[in-house]
Amino acid sequence: MFRALLLGLALLAVGGCGSKHAAHDADPALWVVKDADTTIYLFGTVHMLKPGLSWFDDGVRKAFDESGELVMEVVMPPEGEMQALVSELGMTASGPALPDQLPADAVEKMHETLTKAGYPAETLDRAEPWLAATMLSSMPLRELGYDEKDGAEQVLTAAAKTAGKRVSGLETAREQLGYFDALPLPAQRALLLDTLQELPNTGATVDKMVAAWSKGDADGLAGIMNEDLARSPELAKALLETRNRNWAGWITRRMQQPGTVFVAVGAGHLAGAHSVQAMLAAKGLKAERANY
Repeated sequence: MFRALLLGLALLAVGGCGSKHAAHDADPALWVVKDADTTIYLFGTVHMLKPGLSWFDDGVRKAFDESGELVMEVVMPPEGEMQALVSELGMTASGPALPDQLPADAVEKMHETLTKAGYPAETLDRAEPWLAATMLSSMPLRELGYDEKDGAEQVLTAAAKTAGKRVSGLETAREQLGYFDALPLPAQRALLLDTLQELPNTGATVDKMVAAWSKGDADGLAGIMNEDLARSPELAKALLETRNRNWAGWITRRMQQPGTVFVAVGAGHLAGAHSVQAMLAAKGLKAERANY
């Protein structure tokens, strides 16, 4: 799961690329929570996708069209504001430089990855470990044609703006980055070292993740996306459980108002034992799988 979160956050700091692919049909999972006068759809997103994957149609499009508003994890602020926020929370001018905190082979791998991606080798030398991990995690995917402009968030946002729907976020950008920034340094370093070690496998892992997502295989997706968090309860609590609990609280409160809402969050939040649906069940609300 944290790999999806890493990819989502990495998009805040690096640019995109594009490529052409033949169209392929996808039918991602969709859930619905409803009562007499309120309907809330829950859709799991993938933050970076390849062009040509046809997912925004059929039941997903119908649910979106029925909804009066779109709610996502975060609504991105203007680019300049976002860059300033990333610099404030993710870069440091004092204390040990990042290369001084890592084994020599990890530093070499980090510098090689940056250079290969077209960045100066020292780009992340003053970064906090969590920011380095988020940026590095997406770089292999760009070479494979994955791009945030084809990811679900940007597609949904564009459609909502065209339709005049209200768009809001469950978190602010500062709050979302803050979950990583608040991690203890040992956990951040472990996250970065794991990211560097797994870079050669990132493309294959995300290919499997997108394949499961495309088939609507929530259990399979949970197995792929949550395997890293299972090894780190600290990360699981900070990046998954706490946020899912907060979002379930928001949904519970929103159910007190009439209307139809399309909620789109990273697919890993809607899979596994600590999913948003599980948190809702604990509050007495049932999220049912929508068949389409």
